[in-house]
Amino acid sequence: MSTDTGAGTLESASSGAPPPEREVRKTHRVVIRFAGDSGDGMQLAGDRFTSEAAAFGNDLATLPNFPAEIRAPAGTLPGVSSFQLHFADYDILTPGDRPDVLVAMNPAALKANLPDLPHGGMLIVNTDEFTKRNLTKVGYESNPMEDDSLAPYTVHEVAMATLTRGALAPTGMSKKDAERAKNMFALGLLSWMYHRGTADTEAFLREKFARKPELAEANILAFHAGWNYGETTESFAVTYEVAPAALDEGTYRQITGNLALAYGIVAAGHSPGCRCSSGPIRSRRRPTSCTSSASTRASVSRRSRPRTRSRASARRWVPRSVARWASPPPPGPAWRSRARRSGWRWPSSCRC
Repeated sequence: MSTDTGAGTLESASSGAPPPEREVRKTHRVVIRFAGDSGDGMQLAGDRFTSEAAAFGNDLATLPNFPAEIRAPAGTLPGVSSFQLHFADYDILTPGDRPDVLVAMNPAALKANLPDLPHGGMLIVNTDEFTKRNLTKVGYESNPMEDDSLAPYTVHEVAMATLTRGALAPTGMSKKDAERAKNMFALGLLSWMYHRGTADTEAFLREKFARKPELAEANILAFHAGWNYGETTESFAVTYEVAPAALDEGTYRQITGNLALAYGIVAAGHSPGCRCSSGPIRSRRRPTSCTSSASTRASVSRRSRPRTRSRASARRWVPRSVARWASPPPPGPAWRSRARRSGWRWPSSCRC
């Protein structure tokens, strides 16, 4: 089990010592899983790595995994969010069964995802979150970084929060705000490990935070800090190369399940054989990342004119866009009144 806290990295970088020589291993496929709290930015980090893999020419498939509960307490198992990416130099059809690399941002992410990591797999752990309180939240009696429970894996201990705060110290940001960019540190480290470029990610961050350029520069600093950490530390002695896939020439679209759902909602609202499709689509959604993304993408269509409403209560979450074409409840004034209060809506003269 390899351990590195980052102190030696900063010293070697400041002294001007040349970076250590790396062994470059060529592989045909890799499955990476980013895992952390729902607020750790794992979906953003995974999405950016996906975009870089697609631009590089790899074939890929992804599997975002959102928290099981809305507003789950930080550092608990129900609040774990993950993003799995499978990319290869040949045609693939699935996001992978088990990850080859697991990035765990806290003890909850480690405990929830460690059973999927095969023996010999690589484990990158943010050691700053392995405090006694966080370990107790998920039922760890001892620190897995200090016992032999992780011996079957190749473990890299990285103080991501500490290194991110150090990289953002010149910006004057508070420690709490600086730590929010640790997902970009992890992204930079993985981008270095698999020889991915930095220019597209920098452009993406500047566009995403165009209204707050200070946040864009902070995330870019954290991204470069992760890249430089991998370049200068001796903990990572091996880097990996996955060649571009031999795909047919043409124009490809990166599409997610949410985007496909949004296209389906827009298409359903303009079905030529439905007389009730002339009105706007109405939907109610739970305020989570997955439903917010689908509703937002559907709302930007000028032709669909959907109306979305966010509800914090999951019990009354009834999507009108779905219920509109579902089978109506049994007839009767009482049922109709109850259905209207619950969000059901159907045209009286259309059964399409």
